[in-house]
Amino acid sequence: MATKRKLGDLLIESGLLSEVQIETSLSEKKTGQKLGDVLLEKGYITEKQLIEVLEFQLGTPSVSLYRYPVDPSATVLVDQEFARRNLVVPLNYKDGVLTVAMNDPMDYFTIDDLEISTGLRISPVIATKDDILQAINTYYHRNDREKRPETDSNEEDGSAVKLVDQILQTGLALKASDIHMDPGEENVTVRYRVDGSLKTDRVFSKSVQNSLIARVKIMANLNITENRLPQDGRIRTEVDQVPVDLRISTLPTVFGEKVVIRLLDLENVLKSLADLDMEHINYQRFQQLIEQPSGLILLTGPTGSGKSSTLYAAINHLNQENVNIITVEDPVEYQLEGVNQVQVNHSIGLTFSKGLRSILRQDPNIIMLGEIRDSESAEIAVRASLTGHLVFSTLHTNSAVAAIPRLIDMEIEPYLVVSSLSGIMAQRLVKKICRDCKTSRKPTIMEKDLFQKRGLNVEQVFIGKGCDSCRHTGYRGRMAIHELLVVDDSIRQMMMNYQSISSIKNYIKQNGMKFLIDDGLAKAVEGQTTIDEVLRVAIED
Repeated sequence: MATKRKLGDLLIESGLLSEVQIETSLSEKKTGQKLGDVLLEKGYITEKQLIEVLEFQLGTPSVSLYRYPVDPSATVLVDQEFARRNLVVPLNYKDGVLTVAMNDPMDYFTIDDLEISTGLRISPVIATKDDILQAINTYYHRNDREKRPETDSNEEDGSAVKLVDQILQTGLALKASDIHMDPGEENVTVRYRVDGSLKTDRVFSKSVQNSLIARVKIMANLNITENRLPQDGRIRTEVDQVPVDLRISTLPTVFGEKVVIRLLDLENVLKSLADLDMEHINYQRFQQLIEQPSGLILLTGPTGSGKSSTLYAAINHLNQENVNIITVEDPVEYQLEGVNQVQVNHSIGLTFSKGLRSILRQDPNIIMLGEIRDSESAEIAVRASLTGHLVFSTLHTNSAVAAIPRLIDMEIEPYLVVSSLSGIMAQRLVKKICRDCKTSRKPTIMEKDLFQKRGLNVEQVFIGKGCDSCRHTGYRGRMAIHELLVVDDSIRQMMMNYQSISSIKNYIKQNGMKFLIDDGLAKAVEGQTTIDEVLRVAIED
């Protein structure tokens, strides 16, 4: 075997990182965490750069497993649990040599273990973590199916357990937000929502539909005999030693029950304010806003725009021993230490408004109301903010300024809205350009015109060409774009005088407020996202 070398030394030799960066990363490394993972988390290097360094310095080739012809008989030689735990997947064997794709080809202990257990010489190649996990889910599952051409009911139950586990493992590996199990006339389709887009991953025969749905229902403590009414449930479990929260929803359709599983990775849910992709001025203003002793702060945007993440980050920022924070949510998405969280339960009459009335008698300093849904909850939230409480909530409006007429439409007296409202933040999620295949090009005349209208002069724009890391989409991950309206005395005066929303919009534009499209285009200039993504979610005024 070649001389064993350290990853940090290779990266310093290649000139990619300094000794200080390596030492900092080593000091922040958690128990059992690998240096490469820390460097990727901190954004010091991309996965492509890491693979290129290992390939060049070690002479170990890299492969893309996206379309690689894996020999299914090779997977029999390595136990699935071992493969998953150590991020390896056997590809083929010939003349006493087993070729194994590894995320870390410098993991010499794993190579030794493989040589002892298989009796073969190991030839490592490098692959990305996501590629390896996806290959394990695909090829080991295929082997399981081939081993069971005919099953009795007990084996069928066992296969459903394995099947659901593999579906969840794939979801976590792909960083999916939702898993859809769609029943068709002749089959069942499993789709994953990754970075906001749904993509088909597998199609199963109709024969597994009932056992698959029954397994999910059992996990979520739902009624497995009820298939005519929708049901909702929740599971707190571990997938590949990662704690996850699963929200389950079933819906009867003409071809059987459709199941949607919302995946909440509990290791990565709680972000700090600094991790919310806010532009510097928005960040400072939002921090000042939430640190006020009282007032109403609203977050607006459609479902799936990251409002909950921002709310939880704000609550977490304020969560200290000397304040009493109470929330009313439907559902409680993430459980926060030191925060009193109330779950809405309509079946017993515990609504948003009833929960809000009750918590006002619990001596709260800060209240978080999951959503303002009706006039009653809106009025209580407004009045609570006027009696010395800091109140957070969400509304479904297209922009920050549109929240003002929405509250008035809910039959809240304008003078109450004016007195209570401190600030409104609108946000959307856009896809981030894949760092491994990011490239620049000249902007078109139309794009130049768009930038110039917003006061930006650009010579180049960025896109993702598509590569194995992003599965040839050009995008990897998502980020938020924001607009923050801080309600000042002039806006209050305009609201009291019943001035139009367009007048208020003109005033805030003259005072330098950045709208969603401004924040999005600024991030496009920096090469974080594309113009297409910004225009998909933000309207040019």
